Amino acid sequence: MTLPVRAAVLREVNAPFVLEEVELDAPRQGELRVRVHASGICHTDLSYRAGQGRFAFPAVLGHEGAGVVESVGEGVAGFEPGDAVVLSYYSCRACGTCAHGQPAYCEQGYAGNFSGARPDGTYPMRWRGEPIRSGFFHQSSFATHVLAHQHNAVKVARGAPLELLAPLGCGFQTGAGAVLESFRLQPGQRLAVFGVGAVGLAAVMAARVAGAASIFAVDLDARRLELARELGATDTFLADEPELTRTVLKKTRGGVDFALECVGSPKVLRQAFDVTRPLGTCGLLGLPGADAQVSIPMTALLFGKRLVGMLEGDADPKRFIPRLVSLHAEGRFPIEKLSRSYDFEAINDAVHDMESRTAIKPVLRMHTGAAR
Repeated sequence: MTLPVRAAVLREVNAPFVLEEVELDAPRQGELRVRVHASGICHTDLSYRAGQGRFAFPAVLGHEGAGVVESVGEGVAGFEPGDAVVLSYYSCRACGTCAHGQPAYCEQGYAGNFSGARPDGTYPMRWRGEPIRSGFFHQSSFATHVLAHQHNAVKVARGAPLELLAPLGCGFQTGAGAVLESFRLQPGQRLAVFGVGAVGLAAVMAARVAGAASIFAVDLDARRLELARELGATDTFLADEPELTRTVLKKTRGGVDFALECVGSPKVLRQAFDVTRPLGTCGLLGLPGADAQVSIPMTALLFGKRLVGMLEGDADPKRFIPRLVSLHAEGRFPIEKLSRSYDFEAINDAVHDMESRTAIKPVLRMHTGAAR
């Protein structure tokens, strides 16, 4: 039996979101129907809104949802109605990649996350009597209720502040995961972060948790650099500063142990790579255009310098999101300093503020209050 719910429907590329009534399926095998309390807005949502996903509209986006389980489908284990959950990316938990502890690279990852459908190609929602693309990251959380899967839901404490925790599902997990899970940064090592939006600032906070000796932050916005210092950056640089690369190399006496590109720009990736020392690692987190290319000096690779791409910071949400929740409870991962809340009806205002860099992490409130 279907359920009438409200969702932010995107009718065409770069159109405003329009709140509409849609019909949501009953949960199928392995699925949870979740009453969404809040959803973060991620740059991936805006990229897909701009047509980068190359799939047909209309669609419902959103992939940083958090809410309360209302009902479960057959075969669901470990969840029951009333559970509070943070929703993250989908992985099948059965393929070879998942079995080797890398669910972010699941063999069904594209179908289950980026296609806008369930892994089997069906859509959970119907709008005006027709199926609508509505399985984005197996949630499409710009809605009051969604169908998630037990594999992309992470249980948190009942009564948890879901409005605050929602962005842990993607952006904050990606930045912090890159530092703590992929790099496994050790005390005394040095990190450079290029682009201090939500992902980059999460990386800065994680580096402080890990005990980094130096944390270099680079951005075009002086206000964000000031916040980066508050959150743990030891040195900050405006991105358009002349001789930026040379300055960082001189200050570090040869480069940093790790660098992160959080923008998706070939120029910025080259800067991040150039400030990485021999035997160091440069990681790509930013979402580039489909045809973006970068030129890298082969001699640098001969000296052991590595360039790696990362999805979701190489983090497994089932393990990593509870770790971030614990770090926040200890006061060591203050995500409240990055978030700004908006009523669901103000979704287009939230998008505008994010695109104009007024807001770092907009969070939509679908239902107010803590999980019960």
